[in-house]
Amino acid sequence: MSVSLWCEEETERSGASVRASFDPNASGLRVIQSLLHVEEKYLPCPLYISLIQREPKRREELTKWTLEVCCECGCDESVFPLAVSLLDRYLSSTLSLPVSPTCLASACILIASKLTESETVTADTLCASAEYEFLSSDLRGMERVVLGTLRWDVAAVTPQDFLPHFLSCLEDLMGDSEDTVDFTSTLRRHGDTLAAMCMCDSRFLGTPPSLMAAAALNSALRGLEAKSRVETGHMTYTLATICQSDPAVLQCYSELIEGALRERLRNRGEQQEEKDGGMEEERSSTPTDLREIDF
Repeated sequence: MSVSLWCEEETERSGASVRASFDPNASGLRVIQSLLHVEEKYLPCPLYISLIQREPKRREELTKWTLEVCCECGCDESVFPLAVSLLDRYLSSTLSLPVSPTCLASACILIASKLTESETVTADTLCASAEYEFLSSDLRGMERVVLGTLRWDVAAVTPQDFLPHFLSCLEDLMGDSEDTVDFTSTLRRHGDTLAAMCMCDSRFLGTPPSLMAAAALNSALRGLEAKSRVETGHMTYTLATICQSDPAVLQCYSELIEGALRERLRNRGEQQEEKDGGMEEERSSTPTDLREIDF
């Protein structure tokens, strides 16, 4: 009997790194239950949440800068939410910003990249992204400070951890066809984008990752309703069930996401018109252009 040891891997970044294909045997309700059991462990403390939501500007600037760096460096989509989670947990423990906030954000990106990617972002690249505001030795020192503060417990649960498992459950409702594969791919892309937007928005700070992921997917489903062959109401109920939330709560968060998206697109349009009279489109700073999502 012949046994194949071939590992089905997908090449990314022009062959620079590889990623194992999604294993359906490592998904399902059992995995979701395990993630739900530990997700609250990685939420920031209520005091930090209240302080940030009172004055959200500095955090939002820092998270948007983190997102831009992750995009410029071609990081995997899981790096950014993990980096923001590390950032919030560190600040939640210390309740104070270091002398160089960008050095802290870069250290979180470095740790997240080491944890999730085979080809990690280098310290020199992060220093260059910050226009050499700090040295490589400073970044290494901040990395050790973050790790020590979090006691090396850095494998946090993020919305991106739930997305593939939620999508796998939704695929069972949609059936197996070529159209379903294309629709699921688009849904995942929009879900990633909306989840990344929520990570930047302090209004969603403290929201459980499972609820954020489910609400992002539900909002994306509403935007893609014309392309879906399954009633979106049934999918909403399914998402609420598997993330152990009330459908009304999930719907409320979905509407918050849609409102935040419209607000962001409106602000982006106003800034663009001020910049060049609306003649030249601004390059999107998110993994997927927010303008591709319609509601």
